[in-house]
Amino acid sequence: MSVQQRRARDREELRQEILDAARTLFAKEGFDSVSIRKIADRIEYSPGTIYLYFKDKSDIFDTLCEETFGKLCRRLGAIVEDRGDPLDKLRRAGRAYIDFALENPNHYLVTFVSKKDRLESEDDLIRIHDSGSACFGKLQLIVQQCIDEGLLRIPDVDEVSQSLWAAMHGLSMLLITCQSFPFIEHSRLIDRVVDISVEGIRKK
Repeated sequence: MSVQQRRARDREELRQEILDAARTLFAKEGFDSVSIRKIADRIEYSPGTIYLYFKDKSDIFDTLCEETFGKLCRRLGAIVEDRGDPLDKLRRAGRAYIDFALENPNHYLVTFVSKKDRLESEDDLIRIHDSGSACFGKLQLIVQQCIDEGLLRIPDVDEVSQSLWAAMHGLSMLLITCQSFPFIEHSRLIDRVVDISVEGIRKK
């Protein structure tokens, strides 16, 4: 590995270390309570180092949201591209979404909960909207495949997609934030919610 390659790797590792530290702090304390200095203290660097990688705290936050949506988008995109039965793909997408949230609770909380804690500029809104829309678009594509095959009793891609997302998001948030509730085994509960959601719109 050349000196340039090693330096590029080190820069990328530090950039990711900043993002990981900020994500943990945002999820635990909320956007408003976290400062650049607090992020810097967590990784044991000076605040000035962080400004070499990010413009400000909002830039870090938006990057985290884009990162989360990108990871989830790739999972759903793989389901879109396979040639399985559309209804089965819809169930798998629901399962993949909730599994992702539970495997990455801090990613999920920062993107869907901490986001509301701050006032966003127009540029911020565009960045988050674009990455979020691309991710939601994968679910819409699977729903559209089901509609095209005549498998759903509701031929409205937006209505169906938003309803399914509401169910998946709701269960994800419950399992992440209400850990003291005596839920049944999580995998069984996820399967049941996904099944009820899909069966409710399937053409009989």
